[in-house]
Amino acid sequence: MSLRINDTVPDFTASTDQGDISFHDWIGDSWAILFSHPKDFTPVCTTEFGAVAQLADEWKARGTKVIGVSVDGVEDHKKWKGDIEKVAGQAAGFPIIADTDLAISKAFDMLPSEAYLPDGRTPNDTATVRAVFIIGPDKKLKLSMTYPMNVGRNFAEVLRALDGLQTAAKHTVATPANWQVGSDVIIPATVSDEDAKAKFGEFTTVLPYLRTTKTPS
Repeated sequence: MSLRINDTVPDFTASTDQGDISFHDWIGDSWAILFSHPKDFTPVCTTEFGAVAQLADEWKARGTKVIGVSVDGVEDHKKWKGDIEKVAGQAAGFPIIADTDLAISKAFDMLPSEAYLPDGRTPNDTATVRAVFIIGPDKKLKLSMTYPMNVGRNFAEVLRALDGLQTAAKHTVATPANWQVGSDVIIPATVSDEDAKAKFGEFTTVLPYLRTTKTPS
């Protein structure tokens, strides 16, 4: 299937290093981030899992659950956690899904339906399982990013994007390029000047279709 922004993400049951889950039930009323990896015990992925572990307090502060997925099995995940925690300098408390049959990778459109794991496989066989999906409490896809194997993901940007999504959802606004928490936001073009004044108070008209205002408190 092709997965697009605002589609309801696939529901599935799967084994993780922390037990079995049903994905939609696991999300519950939270925001969620699913981040995928082509193989355990690989250098770039280990640093990425470490970065996610180091941001544990940030995810919690935003009411967001994080979960990894790799196409290796549960026992490998448990062993790999030791390396991740050594790199991160702290525990990796999030679960890692075992996608040995590639069902989840295919459901999230990271691999074609005919993909399989060959004997003696390398990470190149599942190189496109390198995505980040941010999912809302409504179980709909809000954002996705895909990276190559040789460029580590910037989880500070994932966190920034999550802040933007949550701010936009809460206040019915948009965020401009390079937006950071506390910066001005954009008033949707569908809102009249009169309604914008009533809802946001003062605002700046940069262009007829670009109006900015302080982030509502």
